Amino acid sequence: MESVSPGPRDPMDPMIVLITGASAGIGEATARRMAAEPSTELVLVARRGDRLARLAEELPCPVTYVAVDLTAEDAPAQVLAHVQEHHGRLDLLVNNAGAAWRGTFAETGFENVQRHIELNFYAVVRLTEALLPLLHASAPSAIVNIASTAGRVARAGSGAYSASKFALAGWSDALYAEEREHGVHVGLVLPGFVETEGFPAEELRAKAATRWMVSDPAKVAEAIVEAGVGRKPERYVPRPYGLAAGARAVAPWLLRMAGRSSSASVFTTKTGGDDSDE
Repeated sequence: MESVSPGPRDPMDPMIVLITGASAGIGEATARRMAAEPSTELVLVARRGDRLARLAEELPCPVTYVAVDLTAEDAPAQVLAHVQEHHGRLDLLVNNAGAAWRGTFAETGFENVQRHIELNFYAVVRLTEALLPLLHASAPSAIVNIASTAGRVARAGSGAYSASKFALAGWSDALYAEEREHGVHVGLVLPGFVETEGFPAEELRAKAATRWMVSDPAKVAEAIVEAGVGRKPERYVPRPYGLAAGARAVAPWLLRMAGRSSSASVFTTKTGGDDSDE
């Protein structure tokens, strides 16, 4: 299919926003938040078409959706063809889809690293590559990649997840510098613990001492709007989680010491990776 060259968006035209992992959690919250923005059309992407259909009916703006597994070889082409056919342009790409499967490297090995990288990093890169010409043509436009605080600070039991998010964060930093001259802003959102279907954080929510550490999807959605519409380069959610990333850079010994403490295991929470599009 031939690429389109719509040019800069007329103020009277709708803002076309594509959100992956939109069937639940952060993706769903982002769809609801973006639907409240003036003159917006949404493209929702996730594996579970039934959930996308229900969400589309509930939103107060024009919505189309693509039910696809983003790790499939033809997924980027499917999404691109859909956007070109139904919308003709793209103003904001939110790369949110992802998952986590906990376990030490000795327990889960290369296979666990591979599946994290394929979904949390390669799928993002492949989709962005397919849609980047459309974003160039629609500039000024934006990409928001949803990484994680675990993409700056790793912990035991979630090394494979951190590896994928470290890769995403590093690639996003480079893409930010590369795409500025093309009018494509690249924002990075790094949530800490967020209560979602894929990351229930039951261990932290069960104790008053750690319950405060768990945020909710609506707050992450607000950060995504700031990074995309507001064109901020980086946002931690909650903001104090950025201190952990800073400590990793200036005092790595401090985090290593904390990771050896008897209470550190509570921060390696169980996940629902196999059932989530987040």
